[in-house]
Amino acid sequence: MKRAWLVFRSAILWIVSGLHFFLVVPALILFGIFLDTRKHDWLQRGFCRRIAFLSGAQVEVRRSAGFNVNQTSFFMANHVNLFDPFMLYCAIPQFVRGWELESHFKIPAYGWLMKRFGNVPVPDIRRPSDLKRMWRLTKDAVDGGTSLIIFPEAKRTRDGHMDQFQDGGFRVAQQLGIPIVPVSLVGSFQHHRTGHWMLWPARITVLLHDTIETKGLVKEEVPALRERVREIIATPVEEALKREQGDSGIVG
Repeated sequence: MKRAWLVFRSAILWIVSGLHFFLVVPALILFGIFLDTRKHDWLQRGFCRRIAFLSGAQVEVRRSAGFNVNQTSFFMANHVNLFDPFMLYCAIPQFVRGWELESHFKIPAYGWLMKRFGNVPVPDIRRPSDLKRMWRLTKDAVDGGTSLIIFPEAKRTRDGHMDQFQDGGFRVAQQLGIPIVPVSLVGSFQHHRTGHWMLWPARITVLLHDTIETKGLVKEEVPALRERVREIIATPVEEALKREQGDSGIVG
């Protein structure tokens, strides 16, 4: 009976969430055409909070004492499912956008919204000219006071565990002297798993860790920086997975 209720609940949440998304997105795109997106950032945050609520998730935000709320930064997070960007947009207390695969801009509704709001396109084919354009747009965004969300795994997890991080975002951070804020999304895997359609009741905790300065770093220090950030993000994520396995009686 409980399983049947959860399946029914998931179906209803997807229907309501879909209606909400496709009704609100055209309005936000229209606002983006005629108004500076900073002027209606509160609407965008409300939209993201409703996405979290309508997916059946409870979201909690925790900030470390060393997190600099006023410093434009790269927010680097683990990537679990399609809800991650929305959870992060409403949790980060800054004007924030993200690196987004350029091919995603072609996705109806979602891609149009991401492009209109000024997310930085990451080329699917990494030609030198395209990478130079991405570097320039990233610098322009940060210089203009826009923080950026980056998923350094460059893909979503299928088992809840974090994959290895790619160097790209760390190299750009080192070259431009952009601070990095590691972000742990804890509970996202318990909420929705990529490749499955169920939406489970869950509490998602967004942990904003201490800000890490990159000014003065040389390129030889990038691998150590990458692994340091990965360890910070992974620790609470892995601990949550272990607790879940222990509660369900799974060993190993």
